Amino acid sequence: MNRDNQTKVTEFFLLGLSGESEQEEALFGLFSWIYLVTIIGNFLIILAISCDRNLHTPMYFFLANLSCVDICFSSVTIPKTLVNHILGSKSISYEECMTQIYFFITFINMDEFLLSVMAYDRYTAICCPLHYAVIMRPKLCVLLVVVSWVITNLHALLHTLLMVQVTFCSTNAVHHFFCDPYPILKLSCSDTFINDLMVFTVGGLIFMIPFLCIIVSYVYIFSNVLKLPSTHGIRKALSTCGSHLIVVSLFYGAILGVYLHPSSSYSVQDTMATIIFTVVTPLVNPFIYSLRNRDMKRAIRKLILRIRKI
Repeated sequence: MNRDNQTKVTEFFLLGLSGESEQEEALFGLFSWIYLVTIIGNFLIILAISCDRNLHTPMYFFLANLSCVDICFSSVTIPKTLVNHILGSKSISYEECMTQIYFFITFINMDEFLLSVMAYDRYTAICCPLHYAVIMRPKLCVLLVVVSWVITNLHALLHTLLMVQVTFCSTNAVHHFFCDPYPILKLSCSDTFINDLMVFTVGGLIFMIPFLCIIVSYVYIFSNVLKLPSTHGIRKALSTCGSHLIVVSLFYGAILGVYLHPSSSYSVQDTMATIIFTVVTPLVNPFIYSLRNRDMKRAIRKLILRIRKI
């Protein structure tokens, strides 16, 4: 079909998670609560780390960056969903959708890179404790974060520019609560070979590099831990990795469940898995890292006491 003769889509309709009004009301309340707790929880972690000099270490520097990314990640998808519900609308303009795709790709990849950097930090702390301060110097920590931001933004820009070249015709209903690139691309009525190729090559590379870094880091960590003479040393070493492993398992488990299986349509299971890494993971990260960490709990208590005194 001649592309010039096609009616271009100027907006998409986000059908959400349920077509029933009662369930939509319940989901609105749930998403509002989740978003509020996510923002407060991650913001408290950032403030606690910033205000406590004892937490000015590489591990907490990366954790503060992860909390910042989680706030942004949640803000990409949830607010638009809540606003649409309040206005009684399901539409999102073409420009807003492309913007949402750009930031969604940026922050999901940034989460992956930060989790891999945190795994490397744990590897250095456990396997090279005597050289930890020399290896994880402040300049290297900042460089790792900056490089991660540059790579993720370039990757998001590539896919967004390719998405803009795609033509959307009469079908503009998205069975999702935000503009996820995967179901949006399925609505195209033009050739998406280049898009699919970039997803499997560049996208696959961006996904696999951080994932392999995490796997390799923990292979070395566990092999080193098993050589420790005492069970107390083993428990202490593993406790420093417990929170990170929980977050990695939750985040990557959901992503693998959605994007690495053959499917011609976006199922309910895919949507629920997407909710886990876009909504649930940013929510539980503050609790996982604070409840399992004495230093974080102490810093948050001190911060709350300061706030009460103001």
